[in-house]
Amino acid sequence: MTVLPDDGFSLAAEFPDATHEQWQQLVAGVLRKAGKDTADTAAEDALSTAIEDGISTRPLYTAGDGAYDSAGLPGFAPFTRGGRPEGGAVSGWDVRQRHDRPDPERTNEAVLADLENGVTSLWLTVGPAGVPVSGMATALKDVYLDLAPVVLDAGAEFDAAARELLRIHEERGLAPEAALGNLGADPLGHAARTGAYDDLAGHTAAAVELARLCHTSRPGLRALTVDALPYHGAGASAAQELGCSLAAGVALLRDLTAAGLSVEAACGQLEFRYAATADQFLTVAKLRAARRVWARVAEACGAGSAGAQRQHAVTSPVMMTRRDPWVNMLRTTVASLAAGVGGADAVTVLPFDHALGLPDAFARRIARNTSTILVEESHVGRVIDPAGGSWYVEQLTDEVAQAAWAWFQEIERAGGLPAALRSGLVAERIAATWESRSASLARRREPVTGVSEFPLLAQAPVERDPAPAAPSGGLPTVRRDEAFEALRARSDAHLAATGARPRVFVAAIGPAAAHTARVSFAANLFQAGGIEPVHDPVSVDAASAAGAFTASGAQIACVCSSDNLYAEHAVPVAEALKAAGARLVLLAGRPGEQRETYERAGVDEFVVAGGDAVAVLTSVLDRIGVA
Repeated sequence: MTVLPDDGFSLAAEFPDATHEQWQQLVAGVLRKAGKDTADTAAEDALSTAIEDGISTRPLYTAGDGAYDSAGLPGFAPFTRGGRPEGGAVSGWDVRQRHDRPDPERTNEAVLADLENGVTSLWLTVGPAGVPVSGMATALKDVYLDLAPVVLDAGAEFDAAARELLRIHEERGLAPEAALGNLGADPLGHAARTGAYDDLAGHTAAAVELARLCHTSRPGLRALTVDALPYHGAGASAAQELGCSLAAGVALLRDLTAAGLSVEAACGQLEFRYAATADQFLTVAKLRAARRVWARVAEACGAGSAGAQRQHAVTSPVMMTRRDPWVNMLRTTVASLAAGVGGADAVTVLPFDHALGLPDAFARRIARNTSTILVEESHVGRVIDPAGGSWYVEQLTDEVAQAAWAWFQEIERAGGLPAALRSGLVAERIAATWESRSASLARRREPVTGVSEFPLLAQAPVERDPAPAAPSGGLPTVRRDEAFEALRARSDAHLAATGARPRVFVAAIGPAAAHTARVSFAANLFQAGGIEPVHDPVSVDAASAAGAFTASGAQIACVCSSDNLYAEHAVPVAEALKAAGARLVLLAGRPGEQRETYERAGVDEFVVAGGDAVAVLTSVLDRIGVA
């Protein structure tokens, strides 16, 4: 290889370096032109976005932020940049498919199809929520267990499921050192899901025995999973999810070391499971921060070299929607990309129909091919820590780690995770976080495509076989679409009972250039609540509004136009709609000083961008008698 001499030539040599202060001045100038009187030093604050955990993302990051200095190197403590020096450069990540169909024979068909087409490990749900323990041998028939690791998820039946898997290993002549995967014991995760705290001591003792067995006789098999999905599924923020997983991991370390395992051996029995969302940068930062904070725990316990966290990332069930489920393919693609970039060792892409029941063959194929394309065609795994060195990602990683550590310390001060779960501390904090996020969802500041934005009322429902009931009784299970789903369910019931959906007449005033923007806004809003918009293609005025409204078959109307035309036409049109029998008249836009005038004319409510869409739609359905 020829090395060219450094002649000092630089393409940017003739251009002076811009300072941070100059950038602030330019940004402040643009903001002033937009009507925001902002001081130069406050320009960044004006463009910053607040996210959960008291963290804000800024519009500009520089080397001076300094978070990169503590990231270390891939494969070395604090493992922020990856648990292995080579990252996924050899084979990408482990493509792990989930199976929870109760029929062992049909599960076996799906398992074999997955393994033949790119899946590299299996995540098998066992017990009441999946395959019965007695059906495990059938479900794993013809599976090469020394090549395809099996990860169990058996809830309260984890001990019986683990013993059955070990029996299958012996029956098929699998050498103990060839056993791979994870037995899935997760006593704290099960307690968080079910609230069965009285069983925690017995389940923990059984889990510890499995860990001892794996450590002494099956070096390739782990016994324990630290599953953060119960906390994510209840609405936890990224830092809350990490803090709870840290507390769970520390609780298990205490139990394992008390039973005689070394700290290094105890760490080697744990695999951590996290959610990957469509917020790609936050997911990348969360996984990197998770490795960093766990390495800090291992260091404090005297096992720094064993602090490389084994991670299993699962595309978030909270973000999966029941309406327009095809959009879930986009969400899971972004989430799985973020999981891979964040350094997850194994990635599970939930099928796009996961929220509707048991997935069909097409949904499973799309799920496994998502990872295959990223690994084999896009070669995402061949770059070690692709986000490393990004000042934004490094700073976000640092802030998430700091917030997670603070929450972990609070749990520890409360007596540890078991005590914090029993006392309700964890549930209360997560509920407060979800309440705040629900407000953003209701106001569509966090839009959900196909649900709160761009809904398709005429789309045929996607039918799937019902899934077994998930464990319940502990932390709740939430979804981003739940408030709008309740509204759509009301509309569906009305359609079934009357043969038609509830309707709203969109009274467009003036030329298309004046009303199109607000007509589109109103139509999008009402369809999100299952209310069908009816729009007369001809502009209405006071004389024609009554007839057009009557012909629409609607009981409510929404006036849409520009502010200038409102000043002249809104009052007579609203009066005409009320006279024609409209039970509710709404106006799209902010009324300003004309509020009282419009209200006297019969306008009942004003719908605006950023308003509480769920409250408005609920009120509309209530007023027109949709049960």
